[in-house]
Amino acid sequence: MGKGFFNVPVAINEPVKSYAPGSPEREAVLAAYKEMWATKIDVPLYINGKNIKTGNTKAMSAPHDHQHVVGHYHLAEKSHIEDAIATALEARKSWSQLPWEQRAGIFLKAAELIAGPYRAKINAATMIAQSKTVHQAEIDAACELIDFLRFNVQFMTDIYHDQPDSTSDAWNRLEYRPLEGFTYAVTPFNFTAIAGNLPACMALMGNVVIWKPSDSQVFSAKVIMDVFKEAGVPAGVINVVFGDPEMITDTVMASPDFSGLHFTGSTHIFKELWKKIGNNIHNYKTYPRIVGETGGKDFIVAHKTAHPMQVATAIVRGAFEFQGQKCSAASRAYIPNTIWEAVKTQVIKDVKSFKMGSPEDLSNFVTAVIHEGSFDKLAKYIDEAKADADAEIIVGGHYDKSKGYFIEPTVIVTTNPKYTTMSTELFGPLITIYVYDENEFSETLKLVDSTSDYALTGAILSTDRYAIQEATKALQNCAGNFYINDKPTGAVVGQQPFGGARASGTNDKAGSVLNLLRWVSPRMIKETFVTPTDYRYPFLG
Repeated sequence: MGKGFFNVPVAINEPVKSYAPGSPEREAVLAAYKEMWATKIDVPLYINGKNIKTGNTKAMSAPHDHQHVVGHYHLAEKSHIEDAIATALEARKSWSQLPWEQRAGIFLKAAELIAGPYRAKINAATMIAQSKTVHQAEIDAACELIDFLRFNVQFMTDIYHDQPDSTSDAWNRLEYRPLEGFTYAVTPFNFTAIAGNLPACMALMGNVVIWKPSDSQVFSAKVIMDVFKEAGVPAGVINVVFGDPEMITDTVMASPDFSGLHFTGSTHIFKELWKKIGNNIHNYKTYPRIVGETGGKDFIVAHKTAHPMQVATAIVRGAFEFQGQKCSAASRAYIPNTIWEAVKTQVIKDVKSFKMGSPEDLSNFVTAVIHEGSFDKLAKYIDEAKADADAEIIVGGHYDKSKGYFIEPTVIVTTNPKYTTMSTELFGPLITIYVYDENEFSETLKLVDSTSDYALTGAILSTDRYAIQEATKALQNCAGNFYINDKPTGAVVGQQPFGGARASGTNDKAGSVLNLLRWVSPRMIKETFVTPTDYRYPFLG
């Protein structure tokens, strides 16, 4: 690491470990998996630095083995949420005044704890309770979360370094204050890194946080809080609560001190939260900041000049890694008729070669979907595709929840570009492909833009630079992250800031300075050196 502004270490992306047979990281993560699988954990609320056990608990099970209970977590009552708000506001008095470099030191330490002693543990927790393969856990729970923590410190110093011009008459400076009040982080099951980043980035900028993780991500959330405590996050700065989401949200948003929502999850829930904030707007001391990253109906478009093997790989990786449960996962594709047979042959071959099962078997490429509700929804769409005249399943199409929530990676081909699975967000290992006439590329681009309400990620594969330019321009509003000759997943902190518009969110770009700017309220300070003593200007004579 080199030196950055104010002598802060320059952030670099954490290298991804291979977990190849015989590697030390492979042995470490498997040992952690076995130990954590066998040990029933008890996850308390975390309020004002204290572990709160309410006695009202809910079981946590592994999606790939839903009869196996890995632990329990405690559910909050309204009084616990009110206590969390009160203690957060009390903690703000000291935390908001703490010098920025002291806050930076805490989260840089957290990054190094995850990179070192907590790496196997946080990856194993993500494998067990979110059913990620070891590679998917490594690039998420370890590398991406480390990157968020490191790069956010660099982004923070960049913000503080951005100052207005001064003159010999006056010194102008911007003070980047935290928001007045407390903030609320609502995080998803699918990325441990997102779950850790949403509360951490707000706290880094001097804010205090009430954090509600997903019920399906509590196991790794517990590890994140263990890291934050060891790194030195003071009591009351980040408070973690579980329980009835409506009760928690209503209590949080009823407070006049509520000042910001940082959300990742479904579009419907985000809109409901926005509406709730609007209905309460006259009660707040300040206009709350609202930042959300929601769903996607992410696409791949192949041009007739694309290489079929590259297209096939983009489809199978983009659609099926982590069982298609990335918000950036490819779920619709448009392939020209001239290369379709070659693409089809390779996709079928690849999907049939997948191994599916427990993430403890590191040879498995896919595992289970997150819970029974997701399983049932996906099975319904698969059954409909089997029955519909304008759809055909060319590979996959089976499912089984007797042991785990296993949905076979499934490829649907449709003759109807508006078929339901071309426009409906499914969040699972299903992709629908529409084969178009190679001479209708421009018309197909218009179809891509108009088919979905979402605008998160998308990709164009082509060797024709004119076609790439045409697609880049035609699709500028339907993907906040646009990939040329690649799959539409895999954004890296500091390299591809992530977020989309339309029904996909506010596009505030997690993993960039843009997101952190949402969590400060700048104050302009002008200091005049020689203060005037006469109101008269020269023009008055």
